[in-house]
Amino acid sequence: MDDDDDDIPQLSSHTLAALQEFYLEQQQREGMKTSQGFNQYSIGSIEEDWQLSQFWYSDETASCLAKEAVVAAGEGGRIACVSAPSVYQKLKELDGKDFSVCILEYDRRFSVYGEEFIFYDYNQPLNLPENLLPHSFDIVIADPPYLSEECLQKTAETIKYLTKGKILLCTGAIMEEQAAKHLGVKMCKFIPKHLRNLANEFRCYVNYASGLD
Repeated sequence: MDDDDDDIPQLSSHTLAALQEFYLEQQQREGMKTSQGFNQYSIGSIEEDWQLSQFWYSDETASCLAKEAVVAAGEGGRIACVSAPSVYQKLKELDGKDFSVCILEYDRRFSVYGEEFIFYDYNQPLNLPENLLPHSFDIVIADPPYLSEECLQKTAETIKYLTKGKILLCTGAIMEEQAAKHLGVKMCKFIPKHLRNLANEFRCYVNYASGLD
């Protein structure tokens, strides 16, 4: 027997148990992702990246916004989600046959959704694919990543290029004046919630008679 074994540090039973629990949870999460029952469109299937100012909506909020978009778009309608991936995911979960949807997003992880993913950088608001024709979406849902007038103004250029008319904007309550200025939208009564509580109060804004009041 090697006496050197006595010099190897040993984890306490409590630490070892906690470590084993962590690895087990990690394996279960990965197992879910690879199992047939895993829904790649569920909120949280792609984790938030705070470095990109990403904050996912709660399931209830995403569901409410998705259903509002479907009604607003109408039968056979086209919906564009600009920097609003959790609404896109919920729309795909609805698995509707009477509407189509695409996602414009800076985070290339969402390219896993195939042709419906369009790389988008708000700093180049009209740098869009040629096949993305102007005024070709019945409603545009947008959630600019930053609470600044510059970000809102540039995102507004994209929104106005894409939409036939209807706009559903989600941003901070402090952006109410700028939202009206750049997009002609008004604040709704509905208050969106996020998976994690944010310091800034968020609100929804529309330019049409919506079900969010």
